[in-house]
Amino acid sequence: MMFQKKFLSSAIALALIGTGTQAWAQENSEAAEEPRLEEVTVTGIRSSLKRSMDMKRNADGIVDGISSEDIGKFPDTNLAESLQRITGVAIDRSRGEGSRVTVRGFGPDFNLVTLNGRQMPTANSDNTTGRSFDFGDIASEGISAVEVYKSGKANVPTGGIGSTINIKTHRPLDHPGLKFTFGAKGVHDTSTETGDSLTPELSGLYSNTFADDTFGVSLTASYQERHNGANTAAVGGWRTFPGSTDDNWCAGEDWCGNTYGNAAWGGIPKNDDQINRPLTDDETYSVPQVITYESAEYRRTRINGQLALQWAPTEEIKATLDYTYSEVEHERTFNTVSAWFNFANQASEWTDGPQASPIYYTENLPGTIDMGAGADATKNENESVGLNLEWTPNDNLTLGLDYHNSSAKSSPNSPNGSSSNVALSTGGGGDNPLRSAITGHFTSDLPVLEIATNRPLTPEEMIVTGSVFINQGTEMDIEQAKLYGTYEFDWDNGIESIDFGVQATTVDNQGQFSVVQREAWGGVTQPGAIADLLSEASTAGDYDEISGGNDARRWTDYYTYDMNAMIQRTEELMASGDADIWTIADMGDCGTGFCPTSNVQEDRLTSEEQTAAYFQVNYHAELGYMPFNAHLGVRYEKTEVESSALSPTYSSMSWITANEFAVNRAVDGNGDPVVEYSTFTGDYDNWLPNLDLDLGLTDDVVLRASISKTMTRPNYKDIQGGLTIAGNARVDGGSGARGNPALLPFESLNFDLSLEWYYGESSYASIGYFRKDVENFIGTSISDEGLFGIANPGSGPLVQQAALESGSTDLATVRDYILENFDDEPGVDAANDIIFGISGRDDPAVFHLTIPTNIEKAVMKGWEIAVQHNFGESGFGVIANATLVEADVGYDNSNLAGQFVLSGLGDTANLIGFYDKYGVQVRIAYSWRDDYLEGVGQANDTGGPTYVEAYAQVDMSASYAITDSFQVLVEGINITDSTRRLYGRTEMQTLFATQTGPRYNIGVRYTY
Repeated sequence: MMFQKKFLSSAIALALIGTGTQAWAQENSEAAEEPRLEEVTVTGIRSSLKRSMDMKRNADGIVDGISSEDIGKFPDTNLAESLQRITGVAIDRSRGEGSRVTVRGFGPDFNLVTLNGRQMPTANSDNTTGRSFDFGDIASEGISAVEVYKSGKANVPTGGIGSTINIKTHRPLDHPGLKFTFGAKGVHDTSTETGDSLTPELSGLYSNTFADDTFGVSLTASYQERHNGANTAAVGGWRTFPGSTDDNWCAGEDWCGNTYGNAAWGGIPKNDDQINRPLTDDETYSVPQVITYESAEYRRTRINGQLALQWAPTEEIKATLDYTYSEVEHERTFNTVSAWFNFANQASEWTDGPQASPIYYTENLPGTIDMGAGADATKNENESVGLNLEWTPNDNLTLGLDYHNSSAKSSPNSPNGSSSNVALSTGGGGDNPLRSAITGHFTSDLPVLEIATNRPLTPEEMIVTGSVFINQGTEMDIEQAKLYGTYEFDWDNGIESIDFGVQATTVDNQGQFSVVQREAWGGVTQPGAIADLLSEASTAGDYDEISGGNDARRWTDYYTYDMNAMIQRTEELMASGDADIWTIADMGDCGTGFCPTSNVQEDRLTSEEQTAAYFQVNYHAELGYMPFNAHLGVRYEKTEVESSALSPTYSSMSWITANEFAVNRAVDGNGDPVVEYSTFTGDYDNWLPNLDLDLGLTDDVVLRASISKTMTRPNYKDIQGGLTIAGNARVDGGSGARGNPALLPFESLNFDLSLEWYYGESSYASIGYFRKDVENFIGTSISDEGLFGIANPGSGPLVQQAALESGSTDLATVRDYILENFDDEPGVDAANDIIFGISGRDDPAVFHLTIPTNIEKAVMKGWEIAVQHNFGESGFGVIANATLVEADVGYDNSNLAGQFVLSGLGDTANLIGFYDKYGVQVRIAYSWRDDYLEGVGQANDTGGPTYVEAYAQVDMSASYAITDSFQVLVEGINITDSTRRLYGRTEMQTLFATQTGPRYNIGVRYTY
């Protein structure tokens, strides 16, 4: 899946090197003989805060940042968790650790991340189509500082209307002399049940300069293992309807198959069993699809390395060659227990509207109890080689060349693929089913699943059902070259300098996907055939920090099993004829349906050619006694997009269980999937001006104003070519998506005004107002289309006739009647319990396609308030900041149609107390983020919202310097055991609730 590398012209680099060759030979002997002053290095929390404050004070425009406390020691073990301390920055967490950042309400895809000023590629299993960078891939030990540019600058790469975040790594000539540090930690994560109680984390940095500090080398390396667990409860989407909608699938001859109106799979009947049920179109109600409890164990191994070589043979010449490598292996094993709702024989009680949620929702009908075991395994690799040359031919002019070639790759890391799952079920039970009723209780944060059974659960009840094996990988390659320069003038007032440059960038992004999915949800083994492979387990106590977790009604029993052993047993049973035979189009490489396939089914390639040029004038004057600075610049960006996609075609739809329909891929005569490539193009250009003003009202007070225009390119999912169809469908049709490579980028006109008071050596207070007028937001249009001539087996004359003859509109009853009484009809495969749609007899299948388009504008504004205060020489200090944001767009929970929203928008706050004196350093940090909309789209409801509940976390760290060189330390992350929760149209509509637990580190650090 590699792209062939495209090399930008090296002639420019050779020309610049040739120009400087003569200058390199001219040694400045007088400078070399000057006596060197002894350097006193100040380290620790207070020095880090002082450097961060100076970064903010001396910046052009609105900039915040964080500096290392010492060589090789960043404030937090994770860069994202350090960034969340900055005003306006919030983080998303993955596996209990910071991963991506939101700045001023704009989510991860709206923030560009650079490494030493270079655009960085990203590829990981959690985000296969976006542009957001995962900070969990980079260890913090080799980082010297992180800069967050909140306003646009002509000489700063654009791509983030939220911010541009620049990560700066260690450079040896910036810290002359021998520097060495080594750290070792033991990591104890309280959430793991099967992992090691203590895992290692090792890091080291070596830096030295030679030849009178004209040559330097630095090397950093780190290794980390982490084992953790997570217990998660989920509701697989909420189906939402107007209050007038009931469960009447058809009325006599007036059969209809619409989502709303008189035909609603999931609708609630209008009878006395429903308490406080909404009845009018002015209200909505939502019903759950499935409740699942999952117990997962994670293992992560991270290796980082950085090498930097610098050579400054004269004061006029400096060359830097650097190499960065990171490798992260993620593994997850999990077990689940769940029960599906089938929408019949309901009893319920509802909250008041206008968006009504069930207090409880019951179905008094037989069903299954489902269980699963699975594993995820991926490997992320990031690699970057960069060269920077700077030449100062005279006192006024500085020229530079910067080039890098960087790649990021995420790939499967297991014989079972990147993701796999083998499911079990109690089965239907015939005339004696195990499950007699199911109830969901939703008054607590945790959805409580109550199951009524006719007898105790035993291993003999369990049978093997469906399975899924996925291979998914992404790769991004970036090649970038930049020629830049600065010319400084010799006068004190007026134009101080000009900056200029050109840049060429090629970004190639590729994503590949294949799936082997056995739709055998009715079962393929006989009861008792796998009982010896099952071990009893319970979810009791797994959710003791979430309200509802200890509810006595909650179903807790399930079985764990080794997935590979279950696969082997099932294949043996099938070979011996003890299992039903099923038909599958896409077999795995192992020759059965129990492994992934290397045959690529979806292949999406996007190439962007970006050309940029910038020019900026820097002006300085004295207005009375007040220093005044102005920076006026413009950046031009041209982007050309080419997107190709290999997508499968589809041949039919099959009715496989009462409420499950499968969309089947087309195959050729050899049984291989039929796939097609399509290519689309697009292009756009943008002028991005900026004006930054700052005025020193006094020696301590700075007034800033900034106006700029920034842009963010659409994510790869939106601009990809091809058509994606979901493999699972419902009776009312299927779903899918189509990309649009002609999309324009998001453009934001930014206004910033701030007042900053620097009243102490490392103390300041600031207040700022910002506004962003954003256009070209990407909304969606929904197109209902028939595709590939596919017919819907759940809608048409055969279904109507079965409903009339059986005297029932219940979907399961109608399906059973067709299998029992119309087995001679085309498409009815009674032997394998499947009904296929027949074109010309059944109604055409409708696919609800989501298509991105530039349709929206939004205005977002807010306030940033920050205080950093040191209490004299006591060693104590405090940091407090808050960001308050609002926008003129928001999700309308009563609107069931598709709508535009601004995700990630929410208030944030931080409170940090610290002590740094006498070799003791202590920091306690409280971080809070208010409720925010994560996005639109739930399972079974493509337009439903997903909100993240307000979250607060407390972290702490402490260290003691036994000697000037040797420290012991302890760290605690999430020491208050905070839990995370997502919900739908109301807070009672829980979508996801998880409990991860605290993590503690203990270690030592040696510095020379």
